[in-house]
Amino acid sequence: MASGMSHLIVAVRQGETLDRYQILLGRSADVPSRLRHVQIGPDTYDAAHDSEVTGALLRAMADDADLGSGESRLRFRHMADVAIDVGARSLVIGAEQSNTSLVFGDAYICKLFRRLTPGVNPELEIVTALAERGSAHIATPYGWIETDLDGEPTTLAIMQEYLSVANDGWALALTSVRDLYASLPEVGADEAGGDFAAEAYRLGTATAHVHRELAAAFPTGVVEPPDVKRMAEMLRRRLDQAIAEVPALGGRAGIAHDAYNDLADITGPVPVQRVHGDYHLGQVMRTPTDWIVLDFEGEPGQPLAERRALSSPLRDVAGMLRSFDYAARHMLADHPDAASLEDRAQEWAARNRASFLAGYSEGAGRHLEAEEAALLRALELGKAVYEVVYEARNRPSWLPIPLAAFS
Repeated sequence: MASGMSHLIVAVRQGETLDRYQILLGRSADVPSRLRHVQIGPDTYDAAHDSEVTGALLRAMADDADLGSGESRLRFRHMADVAIDVGARSLVIGAEQSNTSLVFGDAYICKLFRRLTPGVNPELEIVTALAERGSAHIATPYGWIETDLDGEPTTLAIMQEYLSVANDGWALALTSVRDLYASLPEVGADEAGGDFAAEAYRLGTATAHVHRELAAAFPTGVVEPPDVKRMAEMLRRRLDQAIAEVPALGGRAGIAHDAYNDLADITGPVPVQRVHGDYHLGQVMRTPTDWIVLDFEGEPGQPLAERRALSSPLRDVAGMLRSFDYAARHMLADHPDAASLEDRAQEWAARNRASFLAGYSEGAGRHLEAEEAALLRALELGKAVYEVVYEARNRPSWLPIPLAAFS
């Protein structure tokens, strides 16, 4: 692909499962010391970390270049009417499980998808469609890289605006929670320094705007009552499975069963559309002017068809409500004063959940109707059921966080 760099797609078969992984491979008779931490063999290393060669990605994207031939041909594309600074140097940031992100200067962030699934990545599909509609709540897309896998155009990377002066929503929420916990006991969440409620309201408004833009940019549909009832039964089965694995949930399950009963009683069609699919405080950034939504690729472990499937936008709302609970309570795990801080955690979560929902109603131009509220409650508890199992398996000290949703 460039001097000193090759592009590989490695196929790994485990039994009947075939996975493909993308690697930028660098070669050097003497691997520089600055790259020893990503050395693969005596003369090879992960070239994504080599700023001396990754500039080739920018140049190819700026040129709309096609490199290679046949099924292995790489196609570099950029958005219309954008200029790409090919002189920016890269730096790998973060420690992501399924992607590698390269920041070029203070202008671009290029996400390389390490594990590849044949097909167009939902993030590329969504951000380009929203950019064409002039959305104010996405990071501007600049370009992408693709190839063909199994005869399908497949996204290898997407490059967007780097929000160099933005703050992560999770970090901002935690700062607010810390301020509340450090304040005097008689000070409420609305009086403590760093109150987050105004930001939660703005985030709710931005979320509703994004949902409206998604509904305008992509097909929509409805789920009829019989399918809603099947959804309730599916949630009930997942609840039973969770109780079998985490018996502590059993004594609290009545709340979920009541919510699923209310869901099954819905008599009207439920609107569905494209949604974010993995929405929480870690997926949003606060710029000096507004909230920006990131990572529209959905849950990376799910098939592309499921990530593209139409769903109720309240699924995203439920995910964010759960994220507020996590922000309020996760610092209580193993905290010596957890019992005395429990009421403050509950107050912070309730205040910001209410503010987010008020902002969402403002952005949507209406309040949730009774059946929508029932759907939201069921989706939120369904998410909490998943969290109970996840925390029991991976972070037992965090198990009280999702269990609190059933009280």
